[in-house]
Amino acid sequence: MLDTATKRRIDTARDILVGKVPDPKSQVEQITIALIYKFMDDMDAESEELGGKRKFFTGDYARYGWAKLMAPSLGGHEMLGLYGEGITKMPENPGIPALFRDIFKNAYLPYRDPETLKAFLKIIDEFSYDHSERLGDAFEYLLSVLGSQGDAGQFRTPRHIIDFMVEVLTPQKHETILDPACGTAGFLISAYKHILRTNTDAKGNTTLTPDDKGRLAKTSRATTSRPTWCGSPW
Repeated sequence: MLDTATKRRIDTARDILVGKVPDPKSQVEQITIALIYKFMDDMDAESEELGGKRKFFTGDYARYGWAKLMAPSLGGHEMLGLYGEGITKMPENPGIPALFRDIFKNAYLPYRDPETLKAFLKIIDEFSYDHSERLGDAFEYLLSVLGSQGDAGQFRTPRHIIDFMVEVLTPQKHETILDPACGTAGFLISAYKHILRTNTDAKGNTTLTPDDKGRLAKTSRATTSRPTWCGSPW
């Protein structure tokens, strides 16, 4: 179910854009691109926490990382230039899978107002990749804005069914998990959380070894154009 906070964020993002981007389809496109941009940085941060390395924003692309983009010291025009350059260069980024490069193909910033972008990215910053249910709600709501959900065949499995199926399957840390119809990665995130939960002792401490964490971080990047996952949801 779409919660009030998620709907508010999406509606606010659209309200911010409407003066500069009047077409609803273009608004949805700009919100989708910004969310994926933010989530790639979230994925990099999660990989580091697991003992792995960043993949999306590294090398020449490290300067486009979300934290740098949202730095308080960054001026409005600097933010405008950095974000606009970042989204146009993403299709050339060798560190991201082909699916993501396709999403950013032909992406551009259709306005040049720094205050609009600053307000817009501030709302996007309130979303987090690990909130899979709210993430799914957000994209489902965006599709409903276009009135294209049924035509596009974009439907999401309810959270309680996802969690039930994961509990029945009981994924293990050494297993490979495939979601061939991955949308917002609800199954993968639930499986990942299940592995963390079932590898925690009575005191709440993880029983995963450094090698386990390294494997989770390493195999989490085994994604090409379709989401094949080992031990991490991306």
